[in-house]
Amino acid sequence: MINVIKRVAIGIAVLVGVCAFYTGYRELFLATGWTWPFEVDDITLPSLPSIVGALFDPVQEDGELLISLLFKAALFTAKEAFVGFVIGTIVGFTLGAVIARFQMLQRGLMPYVVGSQTIPILAIAPIVVVGLGSLTIAGWTPSDWLRVSVISAYLTFFPVTVNTVRGLESADPRAIELMRSYASGEWAIFLKLRLPSSLPYLFGAFRIAATACVIGAIIGELPSSIQGGLGGAIINFNQYYVLNPQNLWATNLMAAALGISFFLVIVIAEKLLVHRPPETLT
Repeated sequence: MINVIKRVAIGIAVLVGVCAFYTGYRELFLATGWTWPFEVDDITLPSLPSIVGALFDPVQEDGELLISLLFKAALFTAKEAFVGFVIGTIVGFTLGAVIARFQMLQRGLMPYVVGSQTIPILAIAPIVVVGLGSLTIAGWTPSDWLRVSVISAYLTFFPVTVNTVRGLESADPRAIELMRSYASGEWAIFLKLRLPSSLPYLFGAFRIAATACVIGAIIGELPSSIQGGLGGAIINFNQYYVLNPQNLWATNLMAAALGISFFLVIVIAEKLLVHRPPETLT
């Protein structure tokens, strides 16, 4: 309990420090008139009170509050990101388990797995979202948001694949030989030894994928013209940035909060499921 309180206190202190730095940087540049590396004013760096205040202002006259609109958009994007996270985790873990089991596949497939991440996500997102829109299976066509989830899965599967391979190979060779001496099959060794040994590595990948899947969902919404998510909100508020820069900054804060929420869920799950470091699991 004390450790939890310490971490919360440190997190709050860091947040306060970041806000203080932002405000101090802004006020210093406004007072001195410095223009390097860019001019600071209410458009380039809105004040924090104006950004927070914008959340409780209506987007349009007598319309919905910005915070309500962004909360609904965040829930929509969270759905896309969660489905993408699940798909990417399943694909990544399965691929990693196969690669770890067969060394020849590791040499043959890993370069392509790594190479897949060198393709800019902004380039592949329109191809996937638009391409899947023309796909029909038994009269069923993937919906817009499901196609966006594929982009989230694309960013998720890579860290899961790599860490699955590392985790499954981290089991103590002596423990493996001991189980084999008792006539344990490969499946039993996988479930009772390799899989538990890989959990710390897997959750390390999940922490990375938790934020990456949110980024993938937001980017995937752009070519699909989805207006219900944070990606659509970013496009809309970017068009009117000069008039209301606070709206775009508030949207970015909501996107960051969504990514942090996904990350914290993984951290909590890790605390509940992983109790020992990999070297003591065997």
